[in-house]
Amino acid sequence: MKKTQQTNIRVLRERVKDKHCTLLNNLSKDVNLVWNYCNELSSKHTERTGQFISSYTMDRYTAGATKEGLNIPASTVQAISSEYCTRRKQFKKRRLAWRKSGGSKRSLGWIPFKKDSIHYRNGQIFFQKKPISIFKSYDLQDKVIKCGSFSQDARGRWYVNLTVEVQICTNNSSPRAVGIDLGLKTTAVTSDGIQMVSQRYRELEKKLAVAQRANKNKLAKTISAKIKNRRSNDQHQFSRLLANKYGAIFVGNIPSSKLIKTKMAKSVYDAGWSQFKTMLEYKCHEAGVVFLEVNESNTTQTCSSCGEKPPSRPKGIAGLGIRQWTCDCCGVIHDRDINASKNILRIGLDTLVVGASKLKQEGFKEPPCFSYGE
Repeated sequence: MKKTQQTNIRVLRERVKDKHCTLLNNLSKDVNLVWNYCNELSSKHTERTGQFISSYTMDRYTAGATKEGLNIPASTVQAISSEYCTRRKQFKKRRLAWRKSGGSKRSLGWIPFKKDSIHYRNGQIFFQKKPISIFKSYDLQDKVIKCGSFSQDARGRWYVNLTVEVQICTNNSSPRAVGIDLGLKTTAVTSDGIQMVSQRYRELEKKLAVAQRANKNKLAKTISAKIKNRRSNDQHQFSRLLANKYGAIFVGNIPSSKLIKTKMAKSVYDAGWSQFKTMLEYKCHEAGVVFLEVNESNTTQTCSSCGEKPPSRPKGIAGLGIRQWTCDCCGVIHDRDINASKNILRIGLDTLVVGASKLKQEGFKEPPCFSYGE
């Protein structure tokens, strides 16, 4: 029996060259027209019947729209109605926000497509048989494109988002495991002492404030994009380093939704914990690395050496300024973040041991054992 190669679905984002902006802007206006039609149709149908209209029924109303002057393919019209019904069900509303094609509050461009309306050849994306040049960042020649969309950012630049299949590496044999503590002063600290400090964008904070006060919207958007790119670059590099180095990675489930309601909200948003964990999770999945988010309660206050909670431990918000402390029970001097990451690692390994024993009882193959990092 032939062994099948495991695959995973990823979305690859490529920048579209600016010479195609006019074409995509015009197509996005047709997309907005179809979206608003679906919005109105859904609202009237729910008002009359008390039920949500399905995407299948909605396709019957939009059939033949491309013959009446729309420049987008029929598959894109179907993709719009399907996406609309998905978001309406998600937000539980009979009517969503209208998409605006002009004005100061215009909607950012968005053009979905299906597999049959796009293909890649010789460094170009062909949409409706029209070549669209891109700044090539990935090797798309052998990739199987499923579906995707064109999307616009706040600066008016267009990107193509391609859903493709990638192979999963199943031969990761690294026995090392690591715990990660997420914080504000230092974005991430591992149990091995490796740190990710993403503070380079703070250099642009004053320039952004000056541009916003002077109503220089174009400059403000450029600076904001640069801040976003710097943060994403740091997180991509650090998550790739961890996925290549370790066989098991454990992250604390820090409650960012609660911290954004405090005075630390700005620092929480700047840290980008959710984005970092998302990057780390899909890279671990593709590399065959165990990824687990564990409960980090009391990991800062517990001594990673003896497991006790000494009176000298940092407590609550008042103890946030304590970066080093000495355990009264065993006398070990702890760095606050490294101590927490070591406790997260211990909790993660204990969780794996419990899970492995249950799998073994049910007759599954026992997973490999992991050791503490250096």
